[in-house]
Amino acid sequence: MILGEEVQWQAAEAQVREHAEQERRRREAARSGAETERRTGEDERHLRVLSPAKHCAKEEVSRRRRTVPVLTSLVKSCVLGAAIIAWLTMPTPAQVTPTPSPAASTQAAPLSQVQEKALKPKDRFKECASCPEMIVVPAGTFTMGSPTSEPGHSVDENPQHMVTIPRQFAVGRFEVTFDEWDACVADRGCNGYKPSDEGWGRGRRPVINVSWDDAKAYVAWLSKKTGKSYRLLSGAEYEYATRAGTQTAYPWGDAVGTNNANCHACGSQWDAKQTAPVGSFAANGFGLYDMVGNVREWTEDCYHERYIGAPADGSAWIEGGNCYDRVVRGGSFLLAPAFLRSASRYWFAADYRLRYLGFRVARTLAS
Repeated sequence: MILGEEVQWQAAEAQVREHAEQERRRREAARSGAETERRTGEDERHLRVLSPAKHCAKEEVSRRRRTVPVLTSLVKSCVLGAAIIAWLTMPTPAQVTPTPSPAASTQAAPLSQVQEKALKPKDRFKECASCPEMIVVPAGTFTMGSPTSEPGHSVDENPQHMVTIPRQFAVGRFEVTFDEWDACVADRGCNGYKPSDEGWGRGRRPVINVSWDDAKAYVAWLSKKTGKSYRLLSGAEYEYATRAGTQTAYPWGDAVGTNNANCHACGSQWDAKQTAPVGSFAANGFGLYDMVGNVREWTEDCYHERYIGAPADGSAWIEGGNCYDRVVRGGSFLLAPAFLRSASRYWFAADYRLRYLGFRVARTLAS
């Protein structure tokens, strides 16, 4: 990003924060009376603040057609009356090579203790037919935050500090989709809430127009359904999983490049228009898709203005924070590349429902 763009986006971010603070004061003043109607046009105001110009490139990016291997049964007739030999397909194990498409081959039942303890990094599992597909992320240590010299850097990414993720955990391979959300509603979960898809389609697109409170309702349903500990990621876990061993501005390098994600000026066919189906771009080093771009994702953390006193163990940062506001990560299809940086973070009130807000789930694993 050139210097003029950096200044422009930093100014835009300051305007957004000022606007949000005004909103917070207005909402607090209204708490003594009836709760005000949520502002469904909030995302349009954010777009007007954050979009300096329309992205001109309209290059259509053709998507790879994926083919499914076809199993053909071969039957040989043997003279002398030999019996027909049938070759039976062996079951595909839960741990398979990652592919961009939804994997039907993963195990669709809750893991046993033995299976759970045998998991290794990049192993995949799915604990019910309608549950999110999970991938195992290794333990490790990384530097959280960004240097002041990084284009797009924000003060709330200071100070940089070391964080150690002490044990492996599982993360949703994709953002939670409309298919997965609608399964929750059909099972009488998620408070029966059916969010709008804005006319873009449901299915394998990320669920949108969901608040932090809605996301918590989903993980509660998922935990009850599977008997396992599903939850939202902490802010530290999210950045660690996004970086996947890198310390560059983006998971793929220091420049946004072309067609690496869905954002405002990322060079994809969905830029600044709508969400993309999950898995439309290359995975990062941990095998995770869309950790940046597409939709901003809720985390468990309460918002703190700086990393002073932040946990060093990767746990959710709750103490001392403003828990009326929750941290979001990853940027979105509406936002500029600076907001897709691995270190970038922002916040919204926990009851906000916007067309570029979604989430993914995490799961604590037995050690």
